[in-house]
Amino acid sequence: MTNIAIFVSGNGTNCENIIRHFDGSPDIHVKLVLSNRTDAYALVRATSLGIPTVVMDKTTFRDEQSLTDMMERHDIDFIVLAGFLLMIPPFLITRYPRRIINIHPALLPKYGGKGMYGHHVHEAVKANGETETGITIHYVSEVCDGGEIVFQARTDVLPEDSPEDIAAKVGRLEQQHYPLVIEKTIRQCF
Repeated sequence: MTNIAIFVSGNGTNCENIIRHFDGSPDIHVKLVLSNRTDAYALVRATSLGIPTVVMDKTTFRDEQSLTDMMERHDIDFIVLAGFLLMIPPFLITRYPRRIINIHPALLPKYGGKGMYGHHVHEAVKANGETETGITIHYVSEVCDGGEIVFQARTDVLPEDSPEDIAAKVGRLEQQHYPLVIEKTIRQCF
């Protein structure tokens, strides 16, 4: 059995989609949802689906003993970031080599790095007149959005698309691909 922890900071649409994807899986289980924010709606989604949740503030999250003890208590094998806005501490990357993945709402290396998340990405894509955008699923490294790319999917950006239209297109790609890429990555890893 491979146990997943999903790290979240916001609404949790990807988190819920991932939980539902693995519900009933005989060998991959979402064991925990962790957030750095008490008001993250993803926590409500996880609880309603029977998944335990933990909230850790930034200081506790960066404390090696606190975080690794919590991960061990829940027997976590693999970490999925789904809208998590804190940098992953180096000690966790070392502890979970090639076992932490993230989804980014653009085609990296474009529109990545500090401050490039959510609507900020879609507004930048629109402002720069891009004709396509998409998603990038990548391993987490110590460089923000700089880890090895696992998967990308593209969608057209039309001249009349608003940032909200772009966000909806990207959201559909996330829902379609992220759980499947997680599953494939886990099966290759273990």
